[in-house]
Amino acid sequence: MMAAAFRSVGIDALPAPDSDAETLELGGLHASGEECLPHKVTLGDFLKVCRAPGFDPSKTAFFMPTAHGPCRFGQYGPYLRHVLEELGYGDVPVVSPSSDNGYDGVGEQAGTLMRTAWMGLVAGDAALKLLLKTRPYETTAGDADTAFHASLEDLQRVVETPGLKPKEVLARLVAAVERMRDRFRAVPAEYVKNRPLIGLVGEIFCRLNTFSNDEVARRIEKHGGECWISDIGEWVWYTNWSQDLEIRRTKGRLSADFLKLKLKIHKQHQYEHALLAPLAEDLRGYEEPHDIREVLEKSQPYLPPNGCLGEMVLSVGKALYLYEKGADGIIDISPFTCMNGIICEAVYPTVSEAHDDLPIRICYFDGVNTNIDRDLEIFLDLARAYQRRKRHPRTYPACFE
Repeated sequence: MMAAAFRSVGIDALPAPDSDAETLELGGLHASGEECLPHKVTLGDFLKVCRAPGFDPSKTAFFMPTAHGPCRFGQYGPYLRHVLEELGYGDVPVVSPSSDNGYDGVGEQAGTLMRTAWMGLVAGDAALKLLLKTRPYETTAGDADTAFHASLEDLQRVVETPGLKPKEVLARLVAAVERMRDRFRAVPAEYVKNRPLIGLVGEIFCRLNTFSNDEVARRIEKHGGECWISDIGEWVWYTNWSQDLEIRRTKGRLSADFLKLKLKIHKQHQYEHALLAPLAEDLRGYEEPHDIREVLEKSQPYLPPNGCLGEMVLSVGKALYLYEKGADGIIDISPFTCMNGIICEAVYPTVSEAHDDLPIRICYFDGVNTNIDRDLEIFLDLARAYQRRKRHPRTYPACFE
C-alpha cells in the first residue's frame, strides 16, 4: 500500500522483494551479528535489490523510515548508507522520514502522499484482519489467502491512481473495501465459537513480517487457534500521540504546529471511519481502540507511557485491551535481544497475575530454526484452560451465529 501511494504522486515504487534464505545470507555478510533480526532482514532485502539484474544505482532510492528512542531502529538508515558506500553505491539515496513529526518529512508532496498512504494502510490493515478472521475456518485451504491477495491488488489499483483528489480516493477505496468484504464473505467457511483467540503483539516488523516470525499465525491456526495481530495503524496513532506531547511541551497548544497536528488527526479519524464502516458487521468483536490513549492508559500501571517509549508500551497496553475483548492468550513476537521485548517479558508475569492468570508468552526470533510448534502447542493448551474460566467473553460477528 505504501509503494502504491508513492506511485500515486509519480514515483516509481515497489516493495522490497520477499524475504528468503538469500536475505539472511546477505544481511549476515554485512552485519556484525549483534544486531536484531529486523535489521538483518531489511538490510538483506535491500542488498538483494542491488544484486538484481538491471539494477541502476542512478535510478534507485531506498525508503527506510526511522524513529528515535531506545530501539536500534534509529540506526537502520545510517547503517544502510554505510553499507551502500562500502559496496560502491554511495550515491543511492536513503529516504528516512522520522516518527518525530509523524513521518511528514517526505518532501514537497508530503501532504498528498501521506493522506493517500494513510487510507491505503487502513484498508490494508482491514484486509489482514479479514484474512485472520476467515482463514482458520475456511473449508478449502487457500481460499482466504486468494481473497486476501485479490483484495490487496484491488486496493492498490485505487491507491496508485495519480491525480485524484482525497475525496475521490476515499470514495473509490470505500467501494474497493465493499468488494473486499463481499469477497471474504464468499469464502466457504465453517465458523465455530470454541477456537482460542490469541492476540499477537510485540515488535512491529517481526510480528507482521511472516518470514521473520516463521509464519507464527499460520502455526497457531494449525494448532487450533485464531489470531488477532496488532496492526500498522496502531504505530501511526502512537507517533501522533508522541508528536502531540512534544508540541505541547515545546511550542504550546496555541501554536500553528499544534493546530496542524489536530487537523491531521481529525482527517485520519474521518478517513478511517469511512473505510471501516462497510465492515462494521463483519468485524464486530474485532474493533481496534477508538483512541490510542485507551491502550496507553492500560499500560500505565506497568510501563508508564510518559517515561517508557515505543513498542513496549503498546505491547503491554494492547495485551490488556485484547484481554478485555475476550482473548484467550497473548503472544509477544520480538526479535532476539530486542530491548522492548526484554522489558515486556519482565512485567508480563505481573500483568498476567493481575488479570486472571491470562496466558502470556514472549517468542524471540533470530532467523535460526527452532521447534516453535512444540511451544505453541503447549501455549494453546494453556489458552484453552483459560478459556473455560475467563471473565471477559468474546463478541462474535454474525457469521458465527
